[in-house]
Amino acid sequence: MRRDLIALPDDSKVWIYQSATTIEESVADKIKSDLYDFSMQWMSHGQSVDAYAQLFHKKFLVFVADESQHVSGCSIDSSVRFIQQLGQQNQLDFFDRLHFSYLEDDQIKQIHSSKFADAYKSGEITDETLMFDNLVNIKSTFIDRWVVPLKDSWYTRYLVK
Repeated sequence: MRRDLIALPDDSKVWIYQSATTIEESVADKIKSDLYDFSMQWMSHGQSVDAYAQLFHKKFLVFVADESQHVSGCSIDSSVRFIQQLGQQNQLDFFDRLHFSYLEDDQIKQIHSSKFADAYKSGEITDETLMFDNLVNIKSTFIDRWVVPLKDSWYTRYLVK
């Protein structure tokens, strides 16, 4: 059953999937509709999952589910299959974990992990660059720390200072 993000408990589970490219407006509208439909019918052990699913910034699929309802491995698998189908239908890749997203002049940019340290050394990315942390895994952290300065993120492990 679909819930608004604000209605879900702070300890609700979060999954974030990033598109390798920015999604065109017409495709984004269809994806938002598909996400809504999926969240309305998402089930775990025959019970509706209190969930929220949304496309943010034409790039990030965000799923939030109340785990007090025991969201099972099978229901998580069904969401992954849904995302795979969504990607195939729209020629999008939501499973590329080698690109990192960050904000620059109110624009979302991506950089391959293999180029990240060099971009830092050259000053293209700094300690204050706002990074999208797609590893946040509960709602409260998603709200507070999805976008954080590089210096406060796990991305620093890619840097040799």
